[in-house]
Amino acid sequence: MIVDDEPLAVKLLESFVGRTPDLQLVSSFTDSVAAIAALREQPVDLIFLDIQMPDLNGMELAHMLPPQTKIIFTTAFKEYAFDSYEVSAVDFLLKPVRYNKFLTAVEKAKRRASPQPPPKEGEFGASQASPLLERGVGGGFFVRVDGELRQVLINDIVYVSGMKDYVMFYLQSQPRPLVTHMTMKAVEDILPADRFMRVHRSYIVALDKIRKVDRNDCIYIGEEIIHVTESFRADFEQFINRRTAQ
Repeated sequence: MIVDDEPLAVKLLESFVGRTPDLQLVSSFTDSVAAIAALREQPVDLIFLDIQMPDLNGMELAHMLPPQTKIIFTTAFKEYAFDSYEVSAVDFLLKPVRYNKFLTAVEKAKRRASPQPPPKEGEFGASQASPLLERGVGGGFFVRVDGELRQVLINDIVYVSGMKDYVMFYLQSQPRPLVTHMTMKAVEDILPADRFMRVHRSYIVALDKIRKVDRNDCIYIGEEIIHVTESFRADFEQFINRRTAQ
């Protein structure tokens, strides 16, 4: 299904679906309320969903979908990317959508629709205590992203953000974060404590990537401004004091 209040955007996605093997278009809607009514009658495996729509926006609609329906968001506003992880969206496509990006997103959806068998003991991904995740091994570690193992180099990490049971690794070398099923506690255990610090319930920062700390205890790092919360302030102030030239 395609749901987008812009008719031209719908026509473009319809043309992409028509060119793509293994995809069958069930229906298209420019009205999100009508779309949710249709979905109650006939659920679909995959939905291409705009976010900013009148009456019922895409994020609200996404929360109403059954868990088996995979979501690929399409929007002109990149600031919605973080929200898309809240509903475990398969991918987030910025308009104007290009066909190569469309195909990549569809392949991700296909992989997620065909779950891999659980790894055997000793195989990659068997547990968060995998030897691959030992601190400092090879200067990095592997995380599972969309069914694939992706290596994260320690020196490449700018900061880590957590939300529920997912974390996002923001890297210098990647325009978008790597999202993996993991806890912030597990990330803390992996990263070297002399180079990384948790400064908020949802943030761990690379200490050598901090550009500035203002008078309100806000850290300027990457494209983010992170406020140091009370629970973590004492340790962070100790770090600042040790590093402050007299």
